[in-house]
Amino acid sequence: MDLPAPFAWLIDEAGASPSPERFLADLGRQLLAAGLPLAGGALTLAVPHPIITERTWLWRAETGIVIEALGFAGASLGQAGRDWLAELGPTWEEAIGLAPDSPMLGWAGTGVFDPSVTDGLRQVARFAAAPLANLAAGATLSALLEAYLGRRSAARVQAGALHRGTGETIRAALLCADLRDFTALSEATEPAVMIAALDAWFDRVAGAVHAFGGEVLKFMGDGVLAIFPVTGTPADACDAALRAATAIRAGMAHLDATRQAQGLPPLPFGAALHFGDMLWGNIGAADRLDFTAIGPTVNLVSRLEGLCKPLGRNVLISGAVAAEASMALIPLGEHELRGILEPCAVFTLADA
Repeated sequence: MDLPAPFAWLIDEAGASPSPERFLADLGRQLLAAGLPLAGGALTLAVPHPIITERTWLWRAETGIVIEALGFAGASLGQAGRDWLAELGPTWEEAIGLAPDSPMLGWAGTGVFDPSVTDGLRQVARFAAAPLANLAAGATLSALLEAYLGRRSAARVQAGALHRGTGETIRAALLCADLRDFTALSEATEPAVMIAALDAWFDRVAGAVHAFGGEVLKFMGDGVLAIFPVTGTPADACDAALRAATAIRAGMAHLDATRQAQGLPPLPFGAALHFGDMLWGNIGAADRLDFTAIGPTVNLVSRLEGLCKPLGRNVLISGAVAAEASMALIPLGEHELRGILEPCAVFTLADA
């Protein structure tokens, strides 16, 4: 069968597109080469994410550049794409499927679309259904993995790192934090109120970690383990972790003031920072794995966090972080840590 080039591409090659961004850019180029008067295009996929409800990719014909816009709860599917395309020219849009959350494919023209062009775009949408179904499934999987594992770990798992015992040694700053007296508080608090308190605590920690380029590896009861991998210099990773710890402390002070105004008790916490090498990979049972960080560095940061209450500090920092960091820190001397052979030089934030 002798098909027009865009249709042949959609049948033969589009299914191998590595990403929605690449699919939209390649399809746009195919349509321009076929003579369609396009100024831009938009592709929207719904995603099952706690915050983000859709991802929209926006392609400009003049430059070939694709940018991404995120949609959140309350917005109608594809609205970001429609608004952006309307600034480029007359628009045409089609839902690729019958479900309410079907992919949306839209185009802006350099002039008013005549019936022959809209008929052609409608046929393009029909041929695009199969490859877009694959891309939508991939976007759904990515969103679910990122929500539960974090972006870096999700990418590794999705790339096929599924064998127990496999992983890589990475250098990173670690942050370990948990609430103080959580057991006593949970026994005296209604479950719904306790869950709300935990969510508020995790919001402060995860928000600070993500704001400074880190990743939450796991929530453990009322505890959090996060990493700041070295992508530039060790000092950059350590400074990012310290800024996150400072933000956590400020966020929790604000939360405690809000809780006090509501007649609720404060949420005392402890957080520790350490820097070093760790194994980042798969551990677990033969048929149930966890993607996490393990090793002496992880053990030390956990033990250091346990020293927060005896020292009366809510943030403690190891000498390994202090040696790299540019932020001024207050030394607290060397301390023995349970299960760690060598004493650890301990520091804290100013005014902690």
